[in-house]
Amino acid sequence: MMISETIKNRRAVFPAQYNNQPISKEEISTILEAANWAPTHKRTEPWRFKVFHGESQVELGKFLSETYKDTTEKFSELTYNKYRANPTKAACVIAICFQREPKESLPEWEEIAATAMAVQNMWLTAHSMGIGAYWGSPGVSKYMDKHVQMEEGERCLGFFYLGKYDGELPEGTRKNSIEEKTIWM
Repeated sequence: MMISETIKNRRAVFPAQYNNQPISKEEISTILEAANWAPTHKRTEPWRFKVFHGESQVELGKFLSETYKDTTEKFSELTYNKYRANPTKAACVIAICFQREPKESLPEWEEIAATAMAVQNMWLTAHSMGIGAYWGSPGVSKYMDKHVQMEEGERCLGFFYLGKYDGELPEGTRKNSIEEKTIWM
């Protein structure tokens, strides 16, 4: 499949859509290796990942749900239950982090953008392997340093859920054509 077709056919596949098929460590490593080849200004390679695979997913769910309960002003039982269950519905969860060097002069947004490009590489690779993926950025992700060790200047931007799924994905749509979003000079 041409890369342009992979880009057009990639979809968010949510934890509720995953079946119970496992994802191997080798499949996860292939997805992470694709991330490592993302473009990065000044070759800082700011992306960092924490892989929750197996029993650690249960602990992640407990941490996310309890942190949500302890830090939210508008508690929702539905949200609490999603935070607890989604990590175990997935075959794997990867915390998406970036490491900002304290001495580095690059704007923070460039490091975040490079990390997002790494995630796009992961997403496209997962899709090409028949693995569904979803990037969630819950507010509780900012507390990840309470659950896993983070280096100085490292921050969590969200979670990348992975799982195999059954059936076809819906066709993609865009509200406007690229011609409507482009001005030629």
